Amino acid sequence: MNNHVYKSVELTGSSTTGIEDAVNTAIARASDTLRNISWFEVVETRGHVKDGKVAYWQVTIKVGFTLE
Repeated sequence: MNNHVYKSVELTGSSTTGIEDAVNTAIARASDTLRNISWFEVVETRGHVKDGKVAYWQVTIKVGFTLE
């Protein structure tokens, strides 16, 4: 087994659909420029309310990836 070094970055994704979609949005966008993404951790969940209803969700996550 090789020793690895990992780096993490914090991202915030948003969605009008829900929390899971907000996480998927952030990871999909990060995958455009980051390689070897292997984990994520939800750091914060919040939302915006408009006219008494949830308008959209925002989820802040830490994404970890292996350095090459």
